[in-house]
Amino acid sequence: MRGADGERTASDDDAWAPRNGEQDVRTVSPDAAPEPQPVEAASTPSGTLARHSARSRTWAEVFASWKAPAVAVTGRTREAIETDLLARLVRPIPGSNLTSWVVTLLVTAVAAVLRLLYLGRPGRVVFDETYYVKQAYSLLALGYEGDWIEENDEQPNERFAAGDYSMLSDEPDYIVHPSVGKWMIAAGLKLLGPNDPVAWRIGAAITGTLMVLLLVRIARRLFASTTLGATAGLLLAIDGNHLVMSRISILDIFLAFWALVAFGAILLDREQFRRRLAARAATELDADGVYGDPWGPRVGFRPWLLVAGIALGLACGVKWSGIYFVAAFGLAVVAWTITARRSIGVRYWVGAGALRDGVPAFLLMVPVAAATYVLTWVPWWLNPGSYMRQWAATTNAAAEVSERPWMPDWLNSWWEYHLRMWDFHNNLTSEHTYQSHPVGWLIQWRPTSFAWRSVEEADGAWQTCGADRCAGAILSVGNPVIWWGAALALILVLWAAIRRRDWRAWAILVGYAGGYLPWFAYAHRTIFTFYTVAFVPFVVLALTYGLGELIGPREVPLRERRPGIWAAAAVVVVAILVSAFFWPIWTNQWVPYWFWRLHMLLPNWV
Repeated sequence: MRGADGERTASDDDAWAPRNGEQDVRTVSPDAAPEPQPVEAASTPSGTLARHSARSRTWAEVFASWKAPAVAVTGRTREAIETDLLARLVRPIPGSNLTSWVVTLLVTAVAAVLRLLYLGRPGRVVFDETYYVKQAYSLLALGYEGDWIEENDEQPNERFAAGDYSMLSDEPDYIVHPSVGKWMIAAGLKLLGPNDPVAWRIGAAITGTLMVLLLVRIARRLFASTTLGATAGLLLAIDGNHLVMSRISILDIFLAFWALVAFGAILLDREQFRRRLAARAATELDADGVYGDPWGPRVGFRPWLLVAGIALGLACGVKWSGIYFVAAFGLAVVAWTITARRSIGVRYWVGAGALRDGVPAFLLMVPVAAATYVLTWVPWWLNPGSYMRQWAATTNAAAEVSERPWMPDWLNSWWEYHLRMWDFHNNLTSEHTYQSHPVGWLIQWRPTSFAWRSVEEADGAWQTCGADRCAGAILSVGNPVIWWGAALALILVLWAAIRRRDWRAWAILVGYAGGYLPWFAYAHRTIFTFYTVAFVPFVVLALTYGLGELIGPREVPLRERRPGIWAAAAVVVVAILVSAFFWPIWTNQWVPYWFWRLHMLLPNWV
């Protein structure tokens, strides 16, 4: 089968069993046997569902399909064997790499314009910017998060926006999130000056733009298609949830960025691992197609897993919810190594993938992520004035019964601080107007309003927007075409993962597992729909997967594929038009009140 760009879409994790009318390479000499072909029903990531001719399989066939396939060796050169193994493991990406980068940069430029245009609007602190922008300024001024004295001040945010920072004291503030995201905000304050609203948000805008660039490259590699890669990047660029979170300076966009960096790293590791595995396997096969070591060849150091571990540690350094990506991505890496060893005919492929590859992979990801996270707290340790930095040396020393006296004071204080943060996060149950249950997140049932102002006729509304009543809003709601379409496409992705054993579908589901499913365990506490920005790239990938199905494989005549191509193009065009329609209420533009009401498609959006 072939994908949207005409490439072969043989899944490198599929069963290599003979189909009707084919010979099995395990029983036929290589001179007479055709090249082994994968089972198409389990492999095609971008073919049209209606064109898949599935035949029923017995349980014996299903079981047999999980056996490690043999490799034909007799009469073949080492280069031919390596080519055969590599074809099983890695799909080439067709087209010019230069062209793909030109497309990538064009899509990224669109994302940059949408995120930087009117970035200083509104010129006031909105929603949780009141915490994170001020804490970022405090990091620059004090080296730690200081307390802002605002008890008797009726307009503290207005004073901050005007450049009055006299409310900042040297008393430490109790913070409930680590500091990585706030340092990324602080970089913008340092660059442009803290009294500029653009400076508050430039870090988030650049981060969101870089996410679009990353997603184009990731989707291109995932689907082996520059067209689908560009489509995924464009959809992320115009999604309202991601757009708003890229234009408001709160932490979740930074969590999403580091999680996406880690995902890209494990995809690169997957490809590099398989290329090296194929090369080494070709040298270790004997004349009978058997490896001297039943666990197969060793691959060695995997640098992209180290990159993934660092990125995941930084994700946890933004918000603790990054730890769920550590678990999800780690399991994906082990699963990919197991299936890779099976595909090249290793006898003990489960044990080899889980132990020979899985243990080193764990050591490169989990301890590295943990160490990176700990290192993000170095500024806290270096500043004696940080919150609870002296807890063990003062409070604990004066107590009759000391807590963990066997710990050094610096570590004991840090541990106690984490215990209190954990208690806060698990018991945050205060009511909020825009809190939402995760069950509605995939259709954006209850989006978050970050800002709202209205002007009546008596206050000069006609001069503001040309109507008797005007509204200015920032509603963090995803593009309905993208989110509702992705909710439908998710059904297809689930089917493809289970029925076809398509690794691309599983890769998308891994993102949902790390960014979405864990929140059901915290549904009792105060949580918000804008948390979905952490896994919105995978929402876009799910929809892109569905669009690839509509486009269909290239070897099918164009006249048969044309309806699917037009349907996929229509989805993208409609998504663009809907984004243009929602642009004013994503970016705080003054509009007539009746125009704002037109955007409230669901009753819970108001």
